Amino acid sequence: MSNQDIKAKETTKDSKYIQQHLANERTFLAWLRTAISIIGVGFLVTNLHFTMRATLSPLGDQLAAIIGILSVGVGIVTIIVSAVAYVRKIEAINSQTFRPAVISMVLLGVFVIIISLIFGTYFFII
Repeated sequence: MSNQDIKAKETTKDSKYIQQHLANERTFLAWLRTAISIIGVGFLVTNLHFTMRATLSPLGDQLAAIIGILSVGVGIVTIIVSAVAYVRKIEAINSQTFRPAVISMVLLGVFVIIISLIFGTYFFII
């Protein structure tokens, strides 16, 4: 048996679509970076707020706490949604039945818009 015959037998479904699987992995990692950024911004706003505590209002305290909690929540939801999408896309790529995840992307977009509005409110009030 030649090397080509051995390599042909070792080919898996995943290896037929290497480019797509690598793109899927890069997308998943990009979502993880986005989630970490969302969480980090929430911590940053909360820490800055409570560092400047003497000059801020009680409403600002509540908004800072909400921003921190929502940022962590949206970050965690982003990680979960991206992990689920990554796993689903593996099978979809192999079976050539890929469909974009419109609902999850719209939901994540809405969450980010909500946090952005709360950030804007916070910075407008303080």
